[in-house]
Amino acid sequence: MRWFAVTAESASLASAARKLGLSPATVSRGLTELETRLGAKLVERTTRSLALTEQGRLFQEDARRILVEIEAAEEALSARQKAPAGRLAISAPSLLGRAWLAPLLPEFLATYPRISVDLLLLDRPVRLVEEGLDAALVVGRLESSGLIARKLGDIRMIVCAAPSYLAARGVPETPEDLAHHECLIFADAGAAPEWRFKTGGGERTTIVPPARLTSNALDVVVAAAVQGRGLVRAPLWQVAADLAAGRLVSVLENYERPPAPLHIVFTKTRAGLPKLRAFVDFIFAGRRF
Repeated sequence: MRWFAVTAESASLASAARKLGLSPATVSRGLTELETRLGAKLVERTTRSLALTEQGRLFQEDARRILVEIEAAEEALSARQKAPAGRLAISAPSLLGRAWLAPLLPEFLATYPRISVDLLLLDRPVRLVEEGLDAALVVGRLESSGLIARKLGDIRMIVCAAPSYLAARGVPETPEDLAHHECLIFADAGAAPEWRFKTGGGERTTIVPPARLTSNALDVVVAAAVQGRGLVRAPLWQVAADLAAGRLVSVLENYERPPAPLHIVFTKTRAGLPKLRAFVDFIFAGRRF
């Protein structure tokens, strides 16, 4: 399987033979035997080039995934008795990664000097094996995938404002009241600002609040809210310190949507890696949702 993967990624039989340390005739004979055993033509080949058939491309994808899992299993087996070390590749949603995970990383790196971290911030689903990731943080309901998932907590979104703003403009009693307030919006440029709530009957409703300030940086709009410039909708973990200190006050709590679960997910083959176990234990200790 390893030699087929090398061959499939090569431009010619001669190139594959050089990489494998074999003769072109040996590689060609091996391809023919594999195709005979599988009952499928995997490669269109000439004296100068190789081209995968559709069946060959599908077999290559499966072979690559299996080889990655074998490599991870071998690494886990040899590393179980060793101190955590190596390069750790993690993905997270952009906001969560910047505002919550990234501030934890300096302490993690200091605690584990032999671990290096690649943090990939992506606002899309990821494929752990295909993208070479050890683990991913996932917000929301998990699809059935065969991955190991550990729940870190629930992310609660709240609307809040400074006491000075509420004293001057009044406290909104329903989401519809937001139409008469100044709102501070966290959103990407050009995106429609939408705040989602539940109604008194438990149904979902969406409000487009009037935006006094819009930014794709959450800390910008939270800072403006602390200074009394309007209402902001933010994750509880982002404003917890301001709420505790009285700099912000939560409103519309009866209309909050159910919190979204946050998990860290990883494959079974990666679960035994000391570097991953160290990371999972560390972020569990640092969670504050």
